[in-house]
Amino acid sequence: MPDAPSLDNPCLVDGPDAAPATLLLAHGAGAPMDSPFLQTIATGLAERGWQVLRFEFPYMAQARRLGQRRAPDRQPVLLQSWRDQVARAADHGPLFIGGKSMGGRMASLVLDELAAANPVLACLCFGYPFHPPGKPDALRIEHLQTLRHPCLVLQGERDTFGRRAEVEAYALSPAVQVQWIADGDHSFKPTKRSGFSESGNLQQAIAAADQFMTSCCRDRSGG
Repeated sequence: MPDAPSLDNPCLVDGPDAAPATLLLAHGAGAPMDSPFLQTIATGLAERGWQVLRFEFPYMAQARRLGQRRAPDRQPVLLQSWRDQVARAADHGPLFIGGKSMGGRMASLVLDELAAANPVLACLCFGYPFHPPGKPDALRIEHLQTLRHPCLVLQGERDTFGRRAEVEAYALSPAVQVQWIADGDHSFKPTKRSGFSESGNLQQAIAAADQFMTSCCRDRSGG
């Protein structure tokens, strides 16, 4: 298990250095990189042989230093953070980028740009915010309609940021795959009456991410 993040350790790394690829993983708007959700995803993928590097956007790192909640940075700052993280990790070999909610959305916005000039293979979004809750017309999908590089969206069927019936009506790029987490909310948690479990849904997401990354690496090598 990695050490807790600190001023001297601004990232968390799980998994072997000799992994076939590294996943750069960003947090959502309100929870840090060591949230239980991201901890489970990172350790689960590390156990399957991937290296996972978690980082925090400037506002969240500052909130950690000050011990006070802060509003997310504006989008240009978030996107530049992604560019900087990929530049730092370029020597790691093949890279995947992605994250929880806002973190995954920001990664998807720079996917084609970063894949063109860096060893970035694809993007993974764990709970994509297709629209704000209660505002289904305020869509955040324009770039998802034209993406050229692979992107996997793992989405809870009950996610108020984009339920299954809504998302399946969107005209997304063929490069975007959506896999559904049974009865899951924005963090994949199901209702008690559904018969599904939160841990089972998280394991489903980990397995799907593992399969997606394996396929992308195989395609890259021509195997």
